[in-house]
Amino acid sequence: MSYQHQYVDGTRIHFPLGKVVCIGRNYAEHAKELNNPVPTEPLLFIKPASSVVAIEGGFSIPEDRGVVHYEAEIAVLIGKPLSRNPSLEEARDAISGFAPALDLTLRDVQARLKEKGWPWEVAKAFDGACVLAPFVPGDAIEALDDIGIRLTINGDVRQDGNSRDMLNPVLPLLQAISQHFSLQPGDVVLTGTPVGVGPLNKGDALTLELVGHSSFDSGVI
Repeated sequence: MSYQHQYVDGTRIHFPLGKVVCIGRNYAEHAKELNNPVPTEPLLFIKPASSVVAIEGGFSIPEDRGVVHYEAEIAVLIGKPLSRNPSLEEARDAISGFAPALDLTLRDVQARLKEKGWPWEVAKAFDGACVLAPFVPGDAIEALDDIGIRLTINGDVRQDGNSRDMLNPVLPLLQAISQHFSLQPGDVVLTGTPVGVGPLNKGDALTLELVGHSSFDSGVI
């Protein structure tokens, strides 16, 4: 699978896509809607690069593995290495782009695995599980505590969140991730989803927005 990061102005980033680091339950209201406890520290998991598909032209979902949930998230593209104990300034300097993204979840599969106490990567890391839009440059967004993320499906707004409501804000989140594993150019961080997750169906028409910065129409094909 080949995926190229593309800025809205048409320029491209010339390094390969790396891992996708995700944070679970980073919005308290989302944790509550799934009857999950609110974590006291970042809940991290990883999607491989093979899970990433571009939003342009539409995307497909598994049709034989139960319910597929959408989770709209702010994606952060890493452009410089980050290892243990970076400062806030170093973390900010390492960001080369922002984009809206979808973290797709096989919710029925995940529930069965959690009931057994088993890892649930197969519910989160399958091919096509990360739908990624083109990035806007990192310096296009100044206030990291005021980034809006919105998902509209079939004309209805399903998620409308803002980074100000994150339990772990963007830069402290990058610092926390780097305590466990380094971030490299081409890595992407999905920063969590706000309240409003739900099922996707074939034929759904979507608009995914980084509010005030980028907007993309797509669909489940």
